Amino acid sequence: MPVLIVKNILVEGPGTIEAFLRDKGIPYTILELSKGEQITDTGEYSHLIVMGGPMAVYEMDRYPYLPQETDLIKSFIDRGQAVLGVCLGAQMVAHCLGAKVYPGNVKEVGWYKVDITPAGMEDEVFSTIAIDGKPVAEVFQWHGDTFDLPEGAVRIASSSAYPNQAFRYGSRVYALQFHIEVTPEILREWFKDEKGIDVEEMLAHTEKIYPGYYKRAMNFYGKFFS
Repeated sequence: MPVLIVKNILVEGPGTIEAFLRDKGIPYTILELSKGEQITDTGEYSHLIVMGGPMAVYEMDRYPYLPQETDLIKSFIDRGQAVLGVCLGAQMVAHCLGAKVYPGNVKEVGWYKVDITPAGMEDEVFSTIAIDGKPVAEVFQWHGDTFDLPEGAVRIASSSAYPNQAFRYGSRVYALQFHIEVTPEILREWFKDEKGIDVEEMLAHTEKIYPGYYKRAMNFYGKFFS
């Protein structure tokens, strides 16, 4: 069965997720919600991937496709199908599970360490992003919002600034506040006009750690899509 990938904005695509699917010969459909694209039959898809975007869950009146996205996510969860939410996608998953989404105290932009919880280390999907088997991961962040942990969900990653960096709901729904899918090319595109941060230093660090980051991401996808 094919994978459904939902985009909230043109520049925030599936990156290494798409690379994995292509390499493994797994069919997929990319749905550009911001362009007004719609889908009627979701039952033909095995997995739902919800990407990021600069909009907020609490701005549904400004972005009329977000309620449609809410219904889409809920339909996959209700059917017990696999869901992966990335950044805004994670916040949307939390919202769909009844949790509050709201602005955080600080904005995270760049590479950050997150702590993997004991439950995260026991999770055969999520533990793949641990560095050298230790309960820590270095991940790319670009967000200012956060969410409460949904009732029934398991926290699998945390940090001092944002206690809820990732969670799992049931056995097949994952929400990651950070961007597992990024490539150096994606980051260069995202930050080509950004001011106020040292983009060159960030990109140099990206090049340094990227081979390991890519490998761990591929291991994550290998488990998630199996």
